[in-house]
Amino acid sequence: EPSLHLPVPKDVEIYSYNFHSLLRWSPVPVERGLVLYTVHYKTGAFPEWHEMNCTRIPQPRCPFPAAIQGRRRWTMFLRVRAELARGTSAWAHVGPFVAERNTILGPPKVNSVSSSSDSLLISVSPPVPPEPGETLRYRVFYWQNTTSTTAKELRESQTLLQVGNLKESTLYCFNVRVELERDFDEQLLGQLSAPECHRTAIS
Repeated sequence: EPSLHLPVPKDVEIYSYNFHSLLRWSPVPVERGLVLYTVHYKTGAFPEWHEMNCTRIPQPRCPFPAAIQGRRRWTMFLRVRAELARGTSAWAHVGPFVAERNTILGPPKVNSVSSSSDSLLISVSPPVPPEPGETLRYRVFYWQNTTSTTAKELRESQTLLQVGNLKESTLYCFNVRVELERDFDEQLLGQLSAPECHRTAIS
């Protein structure tokens, strides 16, 4: 029977960034002794609880094991409990979690920018490689670096992005984000890269 004196872990959540996922929670406060934690998982397809390589661990977090870390489409349910001596708390549950819907997609990396008199050529790298059935598209927001201006957009599926029809010898700023598109499903929008500013050349 669970001990009534050991609180259930609180603030339990799955944090996922670029498909690297972990379960985390707030430490359970006790007056004396070291609280340990055990984490189990199950999937939507096989509803049996399994150990998650986090049995009687002292830290309040548990990375997903490699066997399920890359399963972007699996529906996951997790539970965690606190343990102290022979006492255990009740389980705290979280889910459903599907990585391809719930992960945070980071910004693309801007590798280089080269300028001509009327364009900027931007080389980027994706935050994650696409899987079969997925397409990565890059959306560039760019604007002339003046006090009042509106951003224009360019949308490409290549990692070499050309922003054209620009004024010569003019400072332009831009940022980029990734959109992960899947067959017959909604898209996942990534975070914006930090703004960068570059001046076009003189013709």
